[in-house]
Amino acid sequence: MKNPTPFLPSTRREFLRLGARGIGLLAFSRFAPSFVVESVAAEAPAPEKDRTILVLVQLAGGNDGLNTVVPYADPNYRRLRPTLGLGQEQLVTLNDSLALNAACTPLHRLLQDGKLGIVQNVGYPNPNRSHFRSTEIWETASESSQFLATGWLGRYFDNACSGLPNHDPCGVNISNEVPQSFLAEQDHPTFSFLPNARGGRGGRENLALLESMLQATEHDGHEHDNAGYLRHTMMDALVTEKRFQGFLSGYRPGAEYPVSPFANSLRNVAALIAAGVSTRIYYVSLTGFDTHTNQLNTQNNLLKQLSEGLAAFQRDLESKKLDGQVLTMTFSEFGRRPSENDSKGTDHGTAAPLFVLGSRVKAGVHGRAPDLNVGHNEDLAYSTDFRAVYSTVLSRWLGCDAQKILGKDYATLGFV
Repeated sequence: MKNPTPFLPSTRREFLRLGARGIGLLAFSRFAPSFVVESVAAEAPAPEKDRTILVLVQLAGGNDGLNTVVPYADPNYRRLRPTLGLGQEQLVTLNDSLALNAACTPLHRLLQDGKLGIVQNVGYPNPNRSHFRSTEIWETASESSQFLATGWLGRYFDNACSGLPNHDPCGVNISNEVPQSFLAEQDHPTFSFLPNARGGRGGRENLALLESMLQATEHDGHEHDNAGYLRHTMMDALVTEKRFQGFLSGYRPGAEYPVSPFANSLRNVAALIAAGVSTRIYYVSLTGFDTHTNQLNTQNNLLKQLSEGLAAFQRDLESKKLDGQVLTMTFSEFGRRPSENDSKGTDHGTAAPLFVLGSRVKAGVHGRAPDLNVGHNEDLAYSTDFRAVYSTVLSRWLGCDAQKILGKDYATLGFV
């Protein structure tokens, strides 16, 4: 098959061959792509097979926790939600007091198989109900009154991600924007895809756009450090884009994924993991959880997308014998208020449960259930600090000094 982007080199040898013919753009720059400058990368060993990988799934908009993990036996649940409260036929029970929304049936099966943990009532002190600010707090792991310039994963990159083989990105995000959690003090390679990226025409268009931008920097008439650095950075982006698009377009999953941008994002994460990319952090987003009105159908559809996508992802990893390396964790910027509003929805709240998924999690329910003995329009009091969840992931899964990254010692939890 003819290469749709013949300009782009994908190996060190090809770059040198094209450069010798006068085709390599960076022949005119004092910089060269990192895979040329540091030739050791061409002979880097394959990533270790036991390295652990974190896949972070954002439920953007503020997922309603009480209709996700449902305290169906608590009479306060019905009192607070006379119309939004889920009936028995809309639930799959976990125990005598808790159930999952029936839209989460695929996750319930994973729980029964010992591959799903539920961390209850996660939040933080002095909660903020602004989408932007509360997301920032979760992504930077700050106090509610504190403003940090770096994300919790960015600080992980600073402390633990130097010298990845083959110059793979430290983090890959498949969302509409780079997450704040990736912001770091040092420069680290990260990479972004749009949710529906999968090679083909879209991939070729991305490559063509990057190529044209790089050509524009060649002809800007300036030979200064900024222009050279820009060409260097964009050349790396071109090479990574071409390499990754090849992994995505050629991937043959071991499970059938549902048809949705979210499921496709998880399929692409599986493709990169299966290709041996040494990236340890992946970030995926599912949006639409801001359910102020007509919540039932909207949230049920989103939870169905979430559950079916995560279950397919887990089956795919298992088919490739990669499931032991991967921990998947969900988060949302806040939960919703316990009491329903007048528009058959719920308003911005505080604490909510999150899911942790993988073959090595300690399955079951972790943490203390929320106290629903609250008045109309009052909030839940959190019982698990989200930074304790992060501390557990950092120390027990990623194997680093959580206190150094979070700035404080948080007690670890029992889900890994």
